[in-house]
Amino acid sequence: MNRWCQYFLLSFTLACVQGQAADHSVARKWNEVLLEAIRGDYARPTVHARNLFHASILMYDAWAVYDDDSELFFLGQEWEGYTCHFIGIPRPSDIKSAREEAMSFAVYRLIQHRFRESPGAQHTLALADSLMQSLGFQISFQSTFYHNGKPAALGNYMAEQIIRFGFQDGANELNDYDNRYYYPVNRSLSPVKPGNGRFDSLNRWQALALDTFVDQGGHIRPGFSPPFLSPEWGQLAHFALKDEDLTIHKRPYRDRFDWHVYHDPGDPPYMDSVGGLDSYYKWTFSLVSVWSAHLDTTDGVLWDISPASMGNVLGYPTDEAGMRTFYDLYTGGDPGKGYDQNPSTGLPYTSQIVKRGDYARVLAEFWADGPDSETPPGHWFTILNYVNDHPLLEKRYQGQGPVLDDLEWDVKSYFALGGAMHDAAIVAWGCKGWYDYLRPISAIRHMSDKGQSSDPNLPRYHPFGIPLIPGYIELVDSNDALAVDSVELVGEIKLWTWRGPAYIDDPDEDMAGVGWILADHWWPYQRPSFVTPPFAGYVSGHSTYSRAAAEILSRFTGDEFFPGGMGEFHAKRNEFLVFEEGPSESIILQWAKYTDASDQCSLSRIWGGIHPPVDDVPGRIMGMEVGLDAFEHADSYFRGTASRKGPGQAREILDVYPNPAGEGGGFYITNTFSEEEVTLQVIDANGQERFVQVYPPDTKAGHFYVPASALGPGLYFIRISAAGESRAQRIRVL
Repeated sequence: MNRWCQYFLLSFTLACVQGQAADHSVARKWNEVLLEAIRGDYARPTVHARNLFHASILMYDAWAVYDDDSELFFLGQEWEGYTCHFIGIPRPSDIKSAREEAMSFAVYRLIQHRFRESPGAQHTLALADSLMQSLGFQISFQSTFYHNGKPAALGNYMAEQIIRFGFQDGANELNDYDNRYYYPVNRSLSPVKPGNGRFDSLNRWQALALDTFVDQGGHIRPGFSPPFLSPEWGQLAHFALKDEDLTIHKRPYRDRFDWHVYHDPGDPPYMDSVGGLDSYYKWTFSLVSVWSAHLDTTDGVLWDISPASMGNVLGYPTDEAGMRTFYDLYTGGDPGKGYDQNPSTGLPYTSQIVKRGDYARVLAEFWADGPDSETPPGHWFTILNYVNDHPLLEKRYQGQGPVLDDLEWDVKSYFALGGAMHDAAIVAWGCKGWYDYLRPISAIRHMSDKGQSSDPNLPRYHPFGIPLIPGYIELVDSNDALAVDSVELVGEIKLWTWRGPAYIDDPDEDMAGVGWILADHWWPYQRPSFVTPPFAGYVSGHSTYSRAAAEILSRFTGDEFFPGGMGEFHAKRNEFLVFEEGPSESIILQWAKYTDASDQCSLSRIWGGIHPPVDDVPGRIMGMEVGLDAFEHADSYFRGTASRKGPGQAREILDVYPNPAGEGGGFYITNTFSEEEVTLQVIDANGQERFVQVYPPDTKAGHFYVPASALGPGLYFIRISAAGESRAQRIRVL
């Protein structure tokens, strides 16, 4: 199975069922159950980024509602037109227990709702029930009346509200996330048949028609053509995206839809002689075929894959010339030169010399997040959990201040990462939906069907054909082994590349290897029942997710480097690879910085045959912007300084002073409504109304007064209501 530290994850899941893993916070335990639920569901990275984010909101608000310094995100807030009403709760005597109970009921109810129709529902719901029981909570408790301060009721209420919010946030959850406006312009490609002769638009996405489709979650759908996943996701309610970064596109005469693209990277290169970018288009897709030749363990190429030689990319190209320099067409890889020393130990990194073919194959499968995957956004949560478990990590927020307890650290890190992953999905899929760009299997096969575009004097010339690259992309000649039994193949395009699933009978024993094949049989380095993800390529979701996550981890921990200057994943000899035997020797993926892991993930998608370079770099740059904005936004909630003008921050609390007040004094209230009739209520810790007053319109702010003598010592909540809106604040009488 291709998942991060799979032994740890599986043993932890069992520990959750048995009520163990007491050294982890409740938030961590629920995160692990959610990740396991995602592995058992259909592989929908956008949907699960949203699930992870919504769960992180529930965890964070269940923690922050009991904290005087932090700002709530959802409770009592208006978010994208939805108001989660909240009048406050009394302060419990045991805050830790209240937090754990509230967040457990909240996340439990969300998992019950979101995964009840999942193919893995039986396993998922049993895990959730087991964890609730091990924590001592009664799953039969359904009340949402939180006013008396019962944390379980608050958790139920929070879940109810986030579920209702999800029915109108733009995801179309009520219709199983179906597309409302998008439809493909190309007829489907059947990969088992040679070529791509039915390709209508050279620049647009093409669905695949498969005899059997097995998604990245391992779920089988016979005779299935997967539809485009989430092309309209750009309009979803977001976390930290900014209006000034939004471009709204329209397609005349095709869609009655506004296509929202944040951090718009502009057009990719098209196969269009008018645009003059044919050569760029041909280069970017041809490179994918050439890099497939690197999946060869017999070519004698050895690489040092340690941080001594890998990582430390200092910048990204923004034009064609820079792109052609950034990616090494023939050798593979990027300009990263590694590090002179480990900043944690002060010593040089130890070299790790491995076969390039093993390295590239392990990368392609590790970062592919499948099968049995938690999808890319979930993968970065497992990486975060790996970091959080590291013995050298000091849980100081941004590397400063006091050491945080596990619950606060987990809740806040999940909130920041969840917001970033959700926004990354909106940004990347908004781009995918609008640009609707094709995948390498469509481009490589179709260009090869046309012929070669390098020399008009050679056979099979066509201006939209594939460029010839000696040793990698050539014409079949009469002496070619491919033409021995089929003379009519002379003049066809052949590729020196990974030979594909036709050369694998038993994935546990066979390795397809690299050799000359006919171009119309080219496959990405993927399972034949999956082939390529069911959505457009531009931009790479993996690149966007990964770079956004790397920014979050770097800033949250206060260190660009993994703890101890090294993150690792071990791939054992002939045990790790899924759809062919390998690796031929055990190797360790290693990263010094979080961005090194992110950059490696991006390259893996090229070796895996899923993305060309033009999908990759724009995704990295967009992910960087998303991650920085998401962290800054999350930080404002942690510090209680969140702006109240953007999504999720429209609520205004009351200005009440003094607070607390002595029993002989009272409370003055400002920041109130002034043009409507106003109702002022004071509610005690048991949910009982203790004071009520109706004020006429135009009452001047600051003239509202509540005498403390009418209340008595204790905790209360003041609520001001007018014209269907309300504001609230917690007060205390000494």
